Amino acid sequence: MLMTDLDAINRVKSGDTQAFERLYQNHKRRVFSLCLRMLGDYAIAEDLTQEAFMLAFRRLSSFRGDSAFSTWLHRIAVNTVLMHIRQSKSRITLQLSIDELNTTEEESPRETIGAADQQLAYSIDRLALIHAIDQLAPGYRIIFVLHDIEGYNHQEIAEMLGCSVGNTKSQLHKARMRMRSLLHGETRSYEKPDLAPTRLAA
Repeated sequence: MLMTDLDAINRVKSGDTQAFERLYQNHKRRVFSLCLRMLGDYAIAEDLTQEAFMLAFRRLSSFRGDSAFSTWLHRIAVNTVLMHIRQSKSRITLQLSIDELNTTEEESPRETIGAADQQLAYSIDRLALIHAIDQLAPGYRIIFVLHDIEGYNHQEIAEMLGCSVGNTKSQLHKARMRMRSLLHGETRSYEKPDLAPTRLAA
C-alpha cells in the first residue's frame, strides 16, 4: 500500500523516523529545483535541499495540516535559501538599489505591473524559459521565481525579503522585461521555431 504524505507525517510524529524517507523521496526533486532556480548554483542548491529537509524533520511536530505539506516544505526551502544568502554576505541584492528604494509612491509601478503576464506565460517553450531564468540577475531571478513560478503573492514576497510590496512589483516588472528580451533572443536562435508554447511551470 502506497504511503501518503499524511501517513508518513503521522508515523514520524509517532516515533517512526524512517517514515521521513518517504517524504524526502516524494519532494526532493521539487525542493532542489526551487533552490536551484533561486540560486543558479547546482552544488549549493544540493546542500540547501538537504538543509531544508533537516529543518523540516526537526519542525515536523509543528505541522498542523492547515496547508499542504508541500506548501509548508517549500516555504522552509525558500527561507533556507534566503538565510544562506544573508549569512554568506553575497553580492546578491534582494532589494532595490538605493535610488529605487527612494522612489516615491507616485513614481512606483502601477498595480497592473503585479498582475499575471499572459503574454509571457504562453510565449516560449520550457527549455528556453529555464535558460532565460538562469541568465537573470540574482535579485531579479529570486523575485521572478517566487512570484511567477512558485506562485507567492507580492505581500508574501515582501515579508520574506524584508522590503515593500512596491519594491517587489518594481523588481518583478523589470525581471519580466528582461525575460522578454532574453526569450526573444532564444526564439531567434532555434532552428525549429514552431515549438508548441507551454504555460509557465515549476
